[in-house]
Amino acid sequence: MHRMWYSKKYDNAPMPHSVFFSGGYAVHATNAVKRLGQPASHGCVRLHPDNAADFYQLVEVFGPANTSIVIVK
Repeated sequence: MHRMWYSKKYDNAPMPHSVFFSGGYAVHATNAVKRLGQPASHGCVRLHPDNAADFYQLVEVFGPANTSIVIVK
């Protein structure tokens, strides 16, 4: 978990409120909110900044060990 992270793979792309779930993949905020719901990622789960901050805080309170992230196609 990182309050602010920058992608080492994709041109230092900002990844605020990152919660990593598989290797370099994370749930994190995006400033491109108009692109939410459309493919625009290389595998991360992008959230509205407010939702990402809430999610990050919940994981902080309850702990990563008590948090499950399930991706359904």
